[in-house]
Amino acid sequence: MGDILAHESELLGLVKEYLDFAEFEDTLKTFSKECKVKGKPLCKTIGGSLKKDSKSLVIQKDLVAAFDSGDQKAFFDLWEGHVPGSIRDTDSLAQKLEFYLHIHFAIYLLKSSGGRPDKQELDERISYFKTYLETKGAALSQTTEFLPFYALPFVPNPMVHPSFKELFQDSWTPELKQKCLQRPKESVSTLELEFQEVVTTEPSFQPYGCVFVSPETDLEMLQQLHQQLVEAERRAMTYLKRYNKIQADYHNLIGVTAELVDSLEATVSGKMITPEYLQSVCVRLFSNQMRQSLAHSVDFTRPGTASTMLRASLAPDRKLQDVPLLPSLDYEKLKKDLIWGSDRLKAFLLQALRWRLTTSHPGEQRETVLQAYISNDLLDCHSHNQRSVLQLLHSKSEAVRQYTARLINALASLAEGRLYLAQNTKVLRMLEGRLKEEDKDVITRENVLGALQKFSLRRPLQTAMIRDGLIFWLIDLLKDPDCLSDYTLEYSVALLMNLCLRSAGKNMCAKVAGLMLKVLSDLLGHENHEIQPYVNGALYSILSIPSIREEARAMGMEDILRCFIKEGSAEMIRQIEFIIKQLNSEDLPDGVLESDDDEDEDDEEDHDIMEADLDKDELIQPQLGELSGEKLLTTEYLGIMTNTGKARRRGLASVQWSGDEPLRRPVTPGGHRTGCPVLGDHLPESK
Repeated sequence: MGDILAHESELLGLVKEYLDFAEFEDTLKTFSKECKVKGKPLCKTIGGSLKKDSKSLVIQKDLVAAFDSGDQKAFFDLWEGHVPGSIRDTDSLAQKLEFYLHIHFAIYLLKSSGGRPDKQELDERISYFKTYLETKGAALSQTTEFLPFYALPFVPNPMVHPSFKELFQDSWTPELKQKCLQRPKESVSTLELEFQEVVTTEPSFQPYGCVFVSPETDLEMLQQLHQQLVEAERRAMTYLKRYNKIQADYHNLIGVTAELVDSLEATVSGKMITPEYLQSVCVRLFSNQMRQSLAHSVDFTRPGTASTMLRASLAPDRKLQDVPLLPSLDYEKLKKDLIWGSDRLKAFLLQALRWRLTTSHPGEQRETVLQAYISNDLLDCHSHNQRSVLQLLHSKSEAVRQYTARLINALASLAEGRLYLAQNTKVLRMLEGRLKEEDKDVITRENVLGALQKFSLRRPLQTAMIRDGLIFWLIDLLKDPDCLSDYTLEYSVALLMNLCLRSAGKNMCAKVAGLMLKVLSDLLGHENHEIQPYVNGALYSILSIPSIREEARAMGMEDILRCFIKEGSAEMIRQIEFIIKQLNSEDLPDGVLESDDDEDEDDEEDHDIMEADLDKDELIQPQLGELSGEKLLTTEYLGIMTNTGKARRRGLASVQWSGDEPLRRPVTPGGHRTGCPVLGDHLPESK
């Protein structure tokens, strides 16, 4: 009997569905009323109304068409018309999906045109995306996942920027499309049920239904997220401590400044400042460890003593820092696994060795780490074996190649590291080969280029790079600067300048004078202002060659330079005036050749600059329970304690460099930006 009633209920439901589809409204009302009076249950069919289902399919088809064609106006008209505002404005998952949809339409032309879009239309899309970020999209500005995308409108070529690499992968757009249109496969949430009740079309069509579906538990993803969370919390605590320290120092500095202003006003009235008062002010400005000893041992009545001690206090004193040395390692076992281990183990070891160097405290701790690497010939720079650690630069594994390049770049950031790497020209040759062959991994090429740029601080390596024709490769690379990342652009221009400071480098440039001048003049107007000192330095240097000056005059270089005087900064204007003076000179002024080929090659600088870029965008993450970093080294490769401090070789005294003049000494961008540029022969300080 029950089966018959169930069958009857299904039939009545089908009748009701047909009447609804055919729009027999009066008949449908009467039919429903009589069924209710007679106690006949109406079965709700799973498919829902045929009429409404057909409407939903039309809307879905229109959404797909707008998504595929990049018609953002049509898409968002449908989106806003069929997704309730209460969900779009309050549900975080819906907001995240909408954010990615705006990214899709912002970069649509870049992907569909192969990187050569219509500039006006692209600017309109970027402007639309920027407006979204400043209005509705601002709600996600504090979310780590979306923070990099707020820089998207300001990046000249997002296709080559490592932060947006994922957006331009072939799989990204189909996955986003699936998220928008896929029907849920698992149980619906309360929020989705709410959406089904208020949506204006058939509930079976959810334009972004999969947003509310809990994804299948992915163990590997959970492990990665767990590791990232732990690292993020550790960094957050470190930054919080630093912030509190800086804030306290700031408040102290403001207080001292106010007192000094009062003292200056008092001196105007004829009141004298006592040595005791001066001593109390200076002691407050010193670090805690120095206060007590300095207060009783320094004679503040002697002119210049206070200011000298204050400036000296800015330099970290190793004796005052209680930083323990890191444990020694079994380098024989390490190198064996770097050569014969799995690619994943090699990558984690290379990463851990780099982190040990980049995260160590400047001073004795870092010097001890570096000396251990050098004394154990970590990279096998002096090995003649067929298989060596250095050969990992040519590994088939992208992660191993990249992490080898990162480690070499980190070593090259330190003066003693450069000396170690420079003792064998095979390191330079392998880096040059990797630079010209690497076309898949942007970060690998960045680190190889960064290492070579730092190599160019040493004269023997400058000579070798010039002979190898690296200047020609750099000129060819810089013909299209908009396709380069900021790091690649800055370090390639800085490397070109360093090589152009040598007589041999200038003569190389003279062979392609026209092309060289065109590339440099184009770079003068580039939106990345960090490269301007290096462009100016290269121009000033090569214009000391008569044939290049003649070529520059023929192409109207002076008029080009004067265009930049009109809109440049005061420092830029003064540097360009020096270049114009060089352009119009007839005889070579004395002292222009700052890098004569008979100059003493032992003028290596003593400053070390460890850039934050060395550890950016890590390619691998450990799984749950997998060792990495210092824990991997100290658990599996702990050695006998052999670490001993070593006195550093002191470089020559710094040469003053005025920001008004073009650079005339080799520099590296990491040092130049911080105000203490690293130079190969001397170290000038920016004023």
